[in-house]
Amino acid sequence: MNLRAKIKTRINMKIEGLAQRLARSVQEQPDRVYARTMSGDITYRALSGAADSVITRLEAAGLRRGDKVVVMMRNSPMSLAFIIALLKSGIVWVPANPALVGAQLAHVIRRVEGSLIVCDPAASPAIEACGTAARLGTMVIEDASLPQAAAKPWAGEMPEPSDLATIMFTSGTTGPAKGVQVTNMMMELAAKAVLLCADAKPGDNFYIWEPFYHIGGAQVLLLPFFEDVLLTVRDRFSASQFWSDVSAAGCTHIHHLGGIIQLLLKQSHSRFDREHNVRVAWGGGCVPAAWRPFEERFGVEVRECYGMTEASSLTTCNLEGVVGSVGRPLPWFEVQLKADDGRVLGPGDGRGEIVVTTSLPGAIFSGYFNAPEATAKALQPDGFHTGDIGSWDENGMLFFHGRMSDSIRCRGENVSAYEVEATANRHPAVEESAMVGVPAEVGEYDMQLFLRLKPGTAVSEEDISNWLETQLAPYQRPRFISFVDNFPKTPSQRIQKHLLPKEPRDRWERQSNRPVRKPPTGCSIGNR
Repeated sequence: MNLRAKIKTRINMKIEGLAQRLARSVQEQPDRVYARTMSGDITYRALSGAADSVITRLEAAGLRRGDKVVVMMRNSPMSLAFIIALLKSGIVWVPANPALVGAQLAHVIRRVEGSLIVCDPAASPAIEACGTAARLGTMVIEDASLPQAAAKPWAGEMPEPSDLATIMFTSGTTGPAKGVQVTNMMMELAAKAVLLCADAKPGDNFYIWEPFYHIGGAQVLLLPFFEDVLLTVRDRFSASQFWSDVSAAGCTHIHHLGGIIQLLLKQSHSRFDREHNVRVAWGGGCVPAAWRPFEERFGVEVRECYGMTEASSLTTCNLEGVVGSVGRPLPWFEVQLKADDGRVLGPGDGRGEIVVTTSLPGAIFSGYFNAPEATAKALQPDGFHTGDIGSWDENGMLFFHGRMSDSIRCRGENVSAYEVEATANRHPAVEESAMVGVPAEVGEYDMQLFLRLKPGTAVSEEDISNWLETQLAPYQRPRFISFVDNFPKTPSQRIQKHLLPKEPRDRWERQSNRPVRKPPTGCSIGNR
């Protein structure tokens, strides 16, 4: 069955509204369980009542529809109540990583002209120290449990699908993050696209470890509004406990982002590798070399997708099991690949920038909040320029090759950091990796590879380099290699390359086989 036919039979594409769907769920099945958390089950009645209680509190503090609330809370029943309250009332949700500090935090607050900051106690000192305050100050939430239902149900006007629901900041792996304006309609499309990509069925149980403040988590929170599925909510990702927890919870679906699949493959074998109910792992970032080994070891079907927050999260999905492909465009999107000179590329024409257009007005964002230059660069007359690189196979399947900004010009060749990292991650001693460009003594750039090794492994930089020589073309081989204890990461587990050391000590150099004590400065690479 092709994608369009599958959607017609499985997904109701009428845009209904998030708040309206919640109200219908409460009315039709108030005592059905919406989510299972570490502190207990949450029914639709309890969720809606808790959200009403939060709305009452926010309105008492002076908040009105359209105001922007910066929410710095970790996954918890209370943070869930705040999110639903904001979506229900039309107050704009501005999710922020509660670990943000300093200039990055101040940038978010200033950019959105925040009316209020809501945070966990642990985030309060950073807010006070960042030097920027919201108009109504900061509301510190001491109790993470679900609040009691409001004495009187909230009866305000629900937002329309076209209304702004949230301003979600990009990961900011290369510099200051940009605030994506996401409407209620875009959030609804994101949820419905996940249901399609993941082949959701009534009674399914989705494991959600992703932070609520990331689009990957936010869209999963909405799945039960549009299908009879259940959520199992956790506050963080744990590779070592992942399968035992998923097994105990009876989950049927897991979500992979970035290097999650490779991290899980590197865990020790256990009986939980197969003692679980999971049938689908959906998401983005499964490298081809890990695809079949993951399916064979864990008995789970990998379903890869591609997208960006700017285009309702999912643009394509792979329902055909073609290893390495992110699939075909969803019916409301069209994808073209364009060369630097603007030529449209077809199968066999090589790689180009992924440019997205839509037949459904509102499916692509209207711009970055208070960032006209960035908006003009992304939204051009011929469509949304993603800044990502793709190629077509002969059957019209799309393949993703990383960010344009994640390509290093080295000795006349454009080297994809994405592909070098995927190769390095296959080494049995490597947990994860990141490659950046550093200025060369002569010419363009040299390549610096950072590696985090598996605990207990004993391997040298030279060992890694010798192994890479058997796996990579000569122009792809990094000149420098450094080991790190940990990587700075975004909420979606992507490595923040711009925060890596500019002058790593004692890095190993392939050409001379000795550490370089005075490395060149500069780093030119990263994903957003």
